[in-house]
Amino acid sequence: MEHAVTDRPAATSPARLAADIVAVVREGSGIRLDYTLGSLASVDRVIGNIRREQPPIEAVLPALQGFGAYAGQVLVLATSATWVVFDADQRDTFGQAFGLRTPDGQVWNPLGRAVQRYENGPQDSLRAFCLTVAESARS
Repeated sequence: MEHAVTDRPAATSPARLAADIVAVVREGSGIRLDYTLGSLASVDRVIGNIRREQPPIEAVLPALQGFGAYAGQVLVLATSATWVVFDADQRDTFGQAFGLRTPDGQVWNPLGRAVQRYENGPQDSLRAFCLTVAESARS
């Protein structure tokens, strides 16, 4: 099931969403996220902890999208990816307003992946996703 970002104001940037979730996690649990690929293991643990409490997706969707934006910012730094606004077809496919384009031209959906991590569990790890994207971008 796709969960859209369309309720967010157009001026909200992915970098801002990422910075906001970094602050929330630091204040809420004392975890310092440093925008490295290694920090994504902490993000997976936080999402896993939220998942165990079983709140409705609607209650945690803004945080999940923040985690997805954080994963995207990690990839921007690790791979020189850029944020792109999805066109109508991409929005239909990904259910998100924006995503990443890596230097090899591939388009990725880290916000959607964070939602999948919540819905499906560890098999949809953000860390594994980002390592795959980084490896793909290097090839």
